[in-house]
Amino acid sequence: MQRVYRPVKRVLDFVFALLLLVLLAPLMTLLAVMMFFAQGRPVFFVQPRPGLLGKTFRLYKFRTMAAESELMASQSDTNRLTPMGRVLRKLSLDELPQLWNVVKGDMSVVGPRPLLIDYLPLYNPRQATRHTVRPGLTGFAQVNGRNTTTWATRLELDARYVEMFSLRQDILIVQKSIVVVFLGRGVNPDGAEVMQPFQGSSSLGGGTRWG
Repeated sequence: MQRVYRPVKRVLDFVFALLLLVLLAPLMTLLAVMMFFAQGRPVFFVQPRPGLLGKTFRLYKFRTMAAESELMASQSDTNRLTPMGRVLRKLSLDELPQLWNVVKGDMSVVGPRPLLIDYLPLYNPRQATRHTVRPGLTGFAQVNGRNTTTWATRLELDARYVEMFSLRQDILIVQKSIVVVFLGRGVNPDGAEVMQPFQGSSSLGGGTRWG
């Protein structure tokens, strides 16, 4: 069943993301202009992230943090969040540019969130299965605690998503994601939505490095 759904999912992702890009273009343009005047350049945050089978792609987001030149590099990510950035993160509006990643085929609408390249050798074999599917705008972990869960729980939910890979599951996750964003569930108490860095798994089996 998974083998049949994978090509269908890619077509659905492309059509859905392209439609949303067209519909949300005015809002994204407005946000970009507001951010330019509120925070200056760059408006977008671009960073390499691992995708399907660990292949690197360039992820796009609206920039929500002050540039390192503006604040001491020793400050935490939470302290570097700009006032507008906090609002964008709470409403998940900073993720809108990733619709372009979905159109390009780097990402899917639903899947494990793309994390840092530095984490690749830190996953145990089960956690590493998260890279057997495309990363997503939203995922199973995002509708089950978002950033208030532990890394172990979050990565286990990603692995379960891969095991239950199906159209029905994706539809349910999209529906729940709308509720989560609307109600602001899973947002850290200060609204920052910044997790501590992943330090690796203590599970047996070691890490798995992708290509």
